[in-house]
Amino acid sequence: MAVRPEEITTILKDELAAYRKELRMVDEGVVLEVGDGIIRAFGLEGAMAGELLRLPPTRLHPEELFAMVLNLEADNVGAVLLGADQMVAEGDRIETTGRIVEIPVGEAMVGRVVNALGQPIDGKGPILSERSRRLDVRAPGVVERQPVKEPLQTGLKAIDALIPIGRGQRELIIGDRQTGKTALAVDTIINQKDTDVFCIYVAIGQKQSTVKNVVRQLDRFGGMEYTMVVSAPASDPAPLQYAAPYAGCAIGEEFRDSGKHALIIYDDLSKHAVAYRQVSLLLRRPPGREAYPGDVFNLHSRLLERAAKMASDWKDPDNPHSTGGGSLTALPIIETQANDISAYIPTNVISITDGQIFLESDLFYAGIRPAINVGLSVSRVGSAAQVKAMKKVAGTLKLDLARYRELAAFAQFASELDKASRHQLSRGQRITELLKQPQYSPLSVVDQVLALFAATRGYVDHLELDEIKEYEEQLRDFIAQRYPEVRAELEKSLAIDDELEAKLKDALDDFKETFKPVDSEATKAETASETPEK
Repeated sequence: MAVRPEEITTILKDELAAYRKELRMVDEGVVLEVGDGIIRAFGLEGAMAGELLRLPPTRLHPEELFAMVLNLEADNVGAVLLGADQMVAEGDRIETTGRIVEIPVGEAMVGRVVNALGQPIDGKGPILSERSRRLDVRAPGVVERQPVKEPLQTGLKAIDALIPIGRGQRELIIGDRQTGKTALAVDTIINQKDTDVFCIYVAIGQKQSTVKNVVRQLDRFGGMEYTMVVSAPASDPAPLQYAAPYAGCAIGEEFRDSGKHALIIYDDLSKHAVAYRQVSLLLRRPPGREAYPGDVFNLHSRLLERAAKMASDWKDPDNPHSTGGGSLTALPIIETQANDISAYIPTNVISITDGQIFLESDLFYAGIRPAINVGLSVSRVGSAAQVKAMKKVAGTLKLDLARYRELAAFAQFASELDKASRHQLSRGQRITELLKQPQYSPLSVVDQVLALFAATRGYVDHLELDEIKEYEEQLRDFIAQRYPEVRAELEKSLAIDDELEAKLKDALDDFKETFKPVDSEATKAETASETPEK
C-alpha cells in the first residue's frame, strides 16, 4: 500500500514533538571555591534562589551530592552544601535541578526521626511518602486566616490557667539554660495524646544524647505515636542546622493545609541564629545589614508567621487536597543570658510572637517548677483560648496572684501586717504551691479546673504548704469515686453554671471533712525520727 506524503509529515511531526519532551535543559557550572560547607560556583546563569544544585558523582564522592542556592551574585553563585564538604574539590562539575529544595511530608513521617532533608536517621527503614513540600514558602495572608479561639491544652496548670495557648498561636518559651524550657515543651507534646493534634519537635544544635533522651521519653509516654522529630545536632554542618526549622515547618504545614491540627516546637532558635550567622558570614554577606544580626528578624518572622489557624472556607488553588479549618501552633524556644529578655534576638522573637512564657532561674532554684514568672509572661490571645470553666476559675486566680505579688514585695519592708493582708499572703503562697507540677505529669483540663476551683474558693487556705500536693491528688480520686456525675457533667459541658458550682461546693465541703494528709504526716514522723536528741 502506498504511503501518502502528508502522512509521513504528520508522523515526523509527532515523533519530533515527543522527542522534544524528553529533552532536559541542564545549566552547568564549575566549583570555584569550597570550604566550611560553602560552595562558590561559576556559571549556573539560570539558578534560582533556594534551588537544589546537584554535584554528579566523582572519584572523591561516588554518590551524588546536593547544595542549596542562597546567594545570586553578578559573577558567581553562593550555595550551602547539604552534606560534608571534604569530598568536594575545586573544578568539580555542578548543575541545576530546576527544583526548589523540598522535604517529604505526610502521615508517613509520624513516629520517625529525620534530618533536615527529611532523610530517616532512626534506623527504621525508608519513608514512603507520596508528597513533598518546599522548605521556605510564603506565609498565609490575613484573609486566609481566622481568629485563634480553640485552646491547645498543655496540661500545665500555670499555663492553661494564666497564659493560655490557642491553636494557631505562636507562643515563645524563653529563659536561661537549664530552667525547664524543653521539659515544658515535652510535657505539652505528651498532653496531646488522645487528641487530634500531630506534633513536630525540631532539635537545632543540641547534643545527640539530648535528642535521644527526648525521643526516649516521648516513646515511654506514647508520644511518638503522633510525633515527628527533626534533628540537626551540633555535629551537623551549619547549613543543615539553618534548614532544620523550615523543614519541620513544612511537615507541619501539610497537616495544617489538610484541615488537621499540628504543634511544632523549635528547640531552639538561638542556636538557629548562630548557625545562620556562620552561613551568612561565610557567604560574605555584609554583617549588620544583609547578614547577622540585621537579617535575623526576617529569618525568624518568615518562619513563625507560617503558624496559623486557617479559615474554614480556605482552599489552596495549587493543591486540590487542601481544605480549611486546620491549624499550626508554634512554640519557639529562645535561650537568654542572665535572664536578659531585652537582648537583640529575644526582643526580635517577642515582637514576632503572640506572647511569651518567661522561665526564671531564681524561681527554678527556689523549687517553683515550672519556673514561670507570671509578671513577665503574657498571652496576647488570652481567655479567647480557654474553655468556659477554666475562664471562670482563672479570672479570680490572676487577680489573687497579682495582689499576692504586690503584697509580697511590700511585706519585705513591713514589720506588721493587718489580718486581711496576712490572709492575702497566705492564699497567694498556697496558690503558688498548687501551680507547681512535676515533669511528665500533665493534667486534663477537668482535673485542673477542680484544683483551681478549690484554691480560688478558699478550700486550701487552712492547709499547710506541704499538704497542698496531697490534697490535690486525693481530691481527684474523691471526686471520681464519690461524685462521678459532677465530673461527667464538667467533662461534657466544660462550663460551670450556678447549679454545677453548688454541686462542686457540696463535694468540696464533703471532701474537707474526710481529707487526711498522709504524705505530710509520714514526712513529719520520718523527720522527727531522724533528728538526733539533744
